[in-house]
Amino acid sequence: MQTPGRLHDLVAIVTGGGSGFGEAMCHAFAREGARLVVADLNADSAARVTAALTAAGHTAISFRVDVAKSPEMRDLVQAALDRFGRIDVMVNNAGISHANQPMLNVTEEFFDRLFQVNVKSIYLSAVHCVPVFRKQKSGCFINIGSTAAVRPRPGLCWYNGSKGAVTLITKSMAVELAPDNIRANSLNPAIADTPLLTTFMGAADTPENRARFLASIPLGRLCQATDVANAAVFLAERSSSFITGVCMEVDGGRCI
Repeated sequence: MQTPGRLHDLVAIVTGGGSGFGEAMCHAFAREGARLVVADLNADSAARVTAALTAAGHTAISFRVDVAKSPEMRDLVQAALDRFGRIDVMVNNAGISHANQPMLNVTEEFFDRLFQVNVKSIYLSAVHCVPVFRKQKSGCFINIGSTAAVRPRPGLCWYNGSKGAVTLITKSMAVELAPDNIRANSLNPAIADTPLLTTFMGAADTPENRARFLASIPLGRLCQATDVANAAVFLAERSSSFITGVCMEVDGGRCI
């Protein structure tokens, strides 16, 4: 008999699930037995990931969502409940960044959108998930932060600030929600080989530019989406039920 996976029968929502870290997390969670809601602003990307999961014999649905809009986050949570009857893990992964540039070059319009996607979305996830978790007497938030919150790089000032907010919000959620048996943790990846790589670099992805960033990572490579996915599985699984308020670096030693 096959041993059940580490996330057997848990229900997880992953925002930004259509690419990058989110896509990797969806596949890792599914392999460990979770049932997935693949949520993304890009409906085609969410559908593509969901199709791949179902073709591999996993259980998943896709949902198009703008994580900065409360009605859409409400509908996302309701879709998960309608399909699966519960939610065990809410992964707040959707995020954006401005290109690496002087701080005053970032427009007010983009600043507002940056904080709506990276920070307000966590507030909205709490508004719509905490009542569900309280009713269930259990639940888990996994917020995707960044090493930018710990060792900020120049040129990413406002992005760094948004991820600093993720860290403090995660710790605040953890301590306030602990009496309800609701956990909150975050992951802080280093610069990664994802679609946002050149945004963070502020330059073309050349061997020379990669070498400049690799020099700041003791293990000598970029973060991979699978690194973040594996860490997320650990935080989501039942055996991590005593872990909350942790903001874990997944960074090859960059923040040492």
